[in-house]
Amino acid sequence: MRVSRHDLLILARLLLLGALVGLACWPLNLIDAAQDRLLGVLPGFSGTGWSLHSLLIALAPLVVLPLLLGLQSGAWAAGAGSGIPQTMASIENEDAARSLLAARPTAARLALWTIASLALLPLGREGPLVQLGASVAAALRRWLPRLAPPQQPHLVLAMGAGAGLAGGFNSPLMGALFVMEELTRRFHPRLLWPSLLVCGAAALVSNLGGVPIFPLGVVSIPAPEWQQLPLALLVGSLSGMLGGLFARALLTLRHWLRPRLGRAPLIWGLALGAGLTLMGLLSGGWSGGDGELLMQRLLVLQGPLPVAGSPLAMAGWLQALLGRLAAPALVLAAGVPGGLIDPSLTLGALFGGGLLHLLGGETALGVALGMAGALAGTTQLPLITAVFAIRLAGDQQWLLGIVVSSALGAHAGRRLQPEPIYHALADGSLRERRGGRRG
Repeated sequence: MRVSRHDLLILARLLLLGALVGLACWPLNLIDAAQDRLLGVLPGFSGTGWSLHSLLIALAPLVVLPLLLGLQSGAWAAGAGSGIPQTMASIENEDAARSLLAARPTAARLALWTIASLALLPLGREGPLVQLGASVAAALRRWLPRLAPPQQPHLVLAMGAGAGLAGGFNSPLMGALFVMEELTRRFHPRLLWPSLLVCGAAALVSNLGGVPIFPLGVVSIPAPEWQQLPLALLVGSLSGMLGGLFARALLTLRHWLRPRLGRAPLIWGLALGAGLTLMGLLSGGWSGGDGELLMQRLLVLQGPLPVAGSPLAMAGWLQALLGRLAAPALVLAAGVPGGLIDPSLTLGALFGGGLLHLLGGETALGVALGMAGALAGTTQLPLITAVFAIRLAGDQQWLLGIVVSSALGAHAGRRLQPEPIYHALADGSLRERRGGRRG
């Protein structure tokens, strides 16, 4: 089969888009790594007591959250919110992309997320990553149209957004599936292969410094499929309900908080910052950060997770679960830029690992199945969840268990939150923009 010059040019333009998105994602990955180093100082991860240094780190939300909410209500208002609703609106309406994906709101969102991450606020990062990728694609089409991929404009934006996700999580297949399962809702070969190329290039360039093949470790406990099935039925269903509860709580808090934040952002910032600081102090730092470091400890070291043995241990586990559910929901509801993938994964890992530990099973198995169930329950994206959870768990031996847990988790989450979370957030952002124009 002969490859024409035209085909090579298309290939080069797709790879260029992916490389540019990956290069833009690289600083965000460095910030995420810096967050893990700060978390490692706190007692929950270091195994030592509180020191002046760790106390100052734990008190950061009390100072930073009022600052962030003040900036979001004033000079950096364009940067408030996840970034995914803005990207979805831009894909649906090209005119909206000129304002929503412009340099100013993108820079403001990235700056807000950076401050929040270094203050150990419990946020993921897919929102800013997705918008950053779409913004790079929009800028390439605007300023260098001959170098932009030749696909339709909305598909180029979607591929750029998926590449942002791939670059941030080092998972090309996850990024490509996000383009099809969520952003365009189209599964077609003509969309699949360009998306994979763009996302693959982004993941390669954004991680040139080197990352582990399986970032969180490997589930090294073999189990036949007939043993995986009952565990997946139990952990997947329950963690999916927990993910659905997280999504429902986020939307409910968002509806309740937004008008109050508009009237008194600094006062509410102090109140929320005090609550997050208290959770961090009580949990030794477990409630802070995006949760990746905690998941790594649970998956690789299978602890520390003191669940069984005494009522005090059980209370500590329940307290940690409450913190990992409430803290991210509060911060995301307040409009601080971030994401819910890492918080959902962490919530499921903590629940699933603790449940199997309590039942006398292997903690790592519960962690892997819980991650899949809770993320699918929150996002209602079982295919993306299964692919990503396999990558995080690092063992295809658990394919059946993770697939079943993802499917059941998505079903259970939908019972508690019927509308998918990203679309619900997008609808809320659209109503707010319309209300703002009327005002």
